[in-house]
Amino acid sequence: MDKKEDIIENFKTAISSTLKSISNSDDLEVSFGNENINSDKKVIRLPRLENLNNKDDFLKTRAYADTEALKIRYSSKITYKKHEPIGKISKKLYEIAEKIRYEKIGSDKFKGIKNNINNYYTQRVNNLDLNTSEDKLIEAFEYYLRQNLLDFKREKNLEKNFKEFQKNIDKKFKSKIKTLGDNVIDQFKFNSLVSNLILDLDLEDTAENDRNEKHDDKSNNKNKSPAENETQSETSKNDENQEMSIDSGMPELEQITEQSDIDGEEVEVEDNTSSNEKKLDSTRDYGDKKYKAYTVEFDEIIKAEDLENDEELKRLRDNLDQQLLQLQNFISKLANKLQRKLLAKQNRSWVFDLEEGMLDTSRLSRIIIDPLNSLSFKKEKDIEFKDTLVTILIDNSGSMRGKPISVAAICADILSKTLERCLVKVEILGFTTKHWKGGSSREKWMKNNKPVFPGRLNDLRHIIYKSADTPWRQAKKNMGLMLKEGLLKENIDGEALKWAHSKMLFRKEERKILMVISDGAPVDDSTLSTNSSDFLESNLKKVVKSIEDKSNIELLAIGIGHDVTRYYNRAIKISDVQDLGDAMINQLTDLFVENKKTLH
Repeated sequence: MDKKEDIIENFKTAISSTLKSISNSDDLEVSFGNENINSDKKVIRLPRLENLNNKDDFLKTRAYADTEALKIRYSSKITYKKHEPIGKISKKLYEIAEKIRYEKIGSDKFKGIKNNINNYYTQRVNNLDLNTSEDKLIEAFEYYLRQNLLDFKREKNLEKNFKEFQKNIDKKFKSKIKTLGDNVIDQFKFNSLVSNLILDLDLEDTAENDRNEKHDDKSNNKNKSPAENETQSETSKNDENQEMSIDSGMPELEQITEQSDIDGEEVEVEDNTSSNEKKLDSTRDYGDKKYKAYTVEFDEIIKAEDLENDEELKRLRDNLDQQLLQLQNFISKLANKLQRKLLAKQNRSWVFDLEEGMLDTSRLSRIIIDPLNSLSFKKEKDIEFKDTLVTILIDNSGSMRGKPISVAAICADILSKTLERCLVKVEILGFTTKHWKGGSSREKWMKNNKPVFPGRLNDLRHIIYKSADTPWRQAKKNMGLMLKEGLLKENIDGEALKWAHSKMLFRKEERKILMVISDGAPVDDSTLSTNSSDFLESNLKKVVKSIEDKSNIELLAIGIGHDVTRYYNRAIKISDVQDLGDAMINQLTDLFVENKKTLH
């Protein structure tokens, strides 16, 4: 193999590795051009590489690889099909919008991807040969979305060709472009809105085209061998299974490692967690078979860093640090107390003067003084301290606004840092809703003629401030998000408890402790106004009882100004939020040191 072939092969290897990393999938084979691939894995075909001197070929390949990786990671075929419009041109515009949606997600996360995609689009769009009005419309549509969603720079020479279409596109999309940008993470909402906007464009694009396509598909299937049809059916099933995993409310993947992409920039790669761990424990009813949600399609489980940009997170963290100064000495003393207790349990201890084991060199002097003395051996005692996970679940409801949420954030922050020093994993979660008055769930219920007793009727928002495998220093900026104005809304405790418990079930730690911090009973006006008055409270009681009776996860709760002992067996009430740090640390100290079954 000559030098030219070496360079091409190295480039192919780098591209393949990066594609698998960004897509978060190893179950792929990457092919270039028409290379034959014999594999059971999904095959991704990229453009053929031939001419080393043609930079456009390399640019195109890198952009294609990035786009394919983002499609695998962020696009669901079933959600895509749900909102796909009819008509050949409409479908093409819809496909372009979805492509730009997942490219936007990738561009926001990875600077190298944004450069690759924008550079290739610049090169491609400047070499366009637009012959028909249909071609011009399609390119004008893509150009408009790239400008407004991906901040693509203006190309004045292109705008002359697109001018006749730009006005109509802008008229229909201008008022909705911000909403589209705000919902790129939510494929369901984005696809639905784009589909409706495309219909508003009033394209001369009849359903006849769609019927012809379907007829062609059927004809093609008839001409295929049974084996090919069976393969296509299996592919469809796999897509459905993938969508079930996505829509089941799975927690975001947590453990983040770093590796370099082709440009030498750092790429975040999420941990390949097992498929079971990605799903909530949806098979359990937690003792309440009557409880239901009207719809879960608008719920979200989201990382704190995905709710705000870095600059705002830093500002909120600085605000938290200012408040931390007032409590620093008090909480630090308590944290040191917990740390000393934990480290004391983890200290190595030895049994001496044994006849076998490890040679005790400290007693060799006895042999020198008296050679008749026998050698002395020692053995290390087994450490009883178990590998431990602590999850802190914090009520992010509106009633926690002000000092309660500040102190909760500070205490969680201090505990996380302290326990990490003692090799105890800590996870910090929050729960609230996306809206005050039911949001999209209630709107859907109203459109469906308001069926009676609909069940939970608001859009859940479950927040991961710090995952168990993320070091404190990487997650510390997230804690300030709890202080963000407008974040704290309603609290539906039962489902939040299920979520936190389900996440913990798949962890490998021997001992698991779930600490809940709340300032009141579960409340959501939209839900309680359409169901029985004890609908949420009854569910919380049953979920708590199920965990306490049937799970090996140790559950404890701290009520701020509210007696939560009517829900939890292991619970305490504090009258002043200032006592929260004392309560959290003392209760954990009791659990670790004495392994008590009850709290005092």
